[in-house]
Amino acid sequence: MTVHANVRKHVQVAQDVDLNADEEVPVRVVDKHVGNKIRERRVLLGYTQQQMANLIGVTYQQAHKYERGINRISAGRLYSIATALNVPINYFFEGLQPTGVTETSSRQRMCLEMARNFSLIENERYQDALSHLARALRNPVTD
Repeated sequence: MTVHANVRKHVQVAQDVDLNADEEVPVRVVDKHVGNKIRERRVLLGYTQQQMANLIGVTYQQAHKYERGINRISAGRLYSIATALNVPINYFFEGLQPTGVTETSSRQRMCLEMARNFSLIENERYQDALSHLARALRNPVTD
């Protein structure tokens, strides 16, 4: 038997194995959660997906698949991502629920965008002014 035939035989056996759907769902939830955390941090730092891909040594498409939870991330790659994003490894697992959806809401995306834009303001006086404005709007004056 040739090497290729042996590989095909092994792949066929692996495909015939019936996986319990209950076991697969939590893993996908974790993959999506980690992907969301990567995207959250990337946006906060102002990186594009292409810049992120360059930092961790993968293609843009692969970085996109990591963020969507489509492709799983190896331990070594997760370490590279954590280093590139300047966070500890456990950052990606914070807030992970045993079950349920961990999609980022539009409100969370808006807050991330605001935080990213705020951090890009170079003038400290402008940052202070925005901070004071946010505090003032938090407690609006009633007529």
